[in-house]
Amino acid sequence: MEIKDIVKKVKQIEIRTRRKTEASLMGQYHSAFKGQGMTFSEVRPYQFGDEIRRIDWNKTARFREPFVKVMEEERELTMMILVDISASMDYGTKGQLKREYVAEIAASLGFSAAGNNDKVGLILFADKVYKVIPPQKGRKHILSIISNILTADYVPAVSKIDKAMEYMMGIFKRKSLVFLFSDFEDTYDSKMLRVASKKHQLLGMRIYDEKDNEIPDVGYALLHDAETGKEVWANTSNARWRYTFAEAQKQKVRALEEDFATSSASFMNMSTCADYSKMLYNYFQKK
Repeated sequence: MEIKDIVKKVKQIEIRTRRKTEASLMGQYHSAFKGQGMTFSEVRPYQFGDEIRRIDWNKTARFREPFVKVMEEERELTMMILVDISASMDYGTKGQLKREYVAEIAASLGFSAAGNNDKVGLILFADKVYKVIPPQKGRKHILSIISNILTADYVPAVSKIDKAMEYMMGIFKRKSLVFLFSDFEDTYDSKMLRVASKKHQLLGMRIYDEKDNEIPDVGYALLHDAETGKEVWANTSNARWRYTFAEAQKQKVRALEEDFATSSASFMNMSTCADYSKMLYNYFQKK
């Protein structure tokens, strides 16, 4: 895309997603993610009803009357958006390309976070981590994230999700909200998934095109793997072949759902034609 087209696309996404975000998602986001815990605010004299475990014993001994520590909720959060930029994500037959759909969802999440004064960061990965945008606040930063997702060079390589998560955990020590976007066409180390979900609040989002799950009857066709470059001829008129392919995809999704559930992480299976705002709203509500 030319620069003017990129600017136009980013602006369109901003208008669409901000309308959805302000209408429903922001309030649910705020309620769902209330911060990292409690942080010290001040010390004041003890009042009837205060918890004994809040007593500041040093100051109490010094002044010979009870004082308690006042704690307040630590509001600020960090959101990390991990996006698979392997070549299979630069694909779409209906609605829009996967990368465009991901950019819209990331924009909704980003504007929700910005409205809550939270920081948002981005990691673009495939067979390795290709780009990292450190967490920052503000509208311009969110627009930059959208632009990077749209304009990234999508790589003809097998995606390695566990490498991206390992990198993130090595750089970002503080517990974060992590949204992982991929079509999960490649295998990953489930052990790394469990480790990541213990440290961070993780939501995996499988982004798929309808043709990823079911191949139509178009006779003999040359199927090309965008990531490995492998090609194979298939007789798509064969009903058994199409059924076997569709069942294999369903089994893959069931395995993903089970893997994320076992790891105490959340998972969504999202078609590029689906209304992502409703799915995110329900996710925030459950949290």
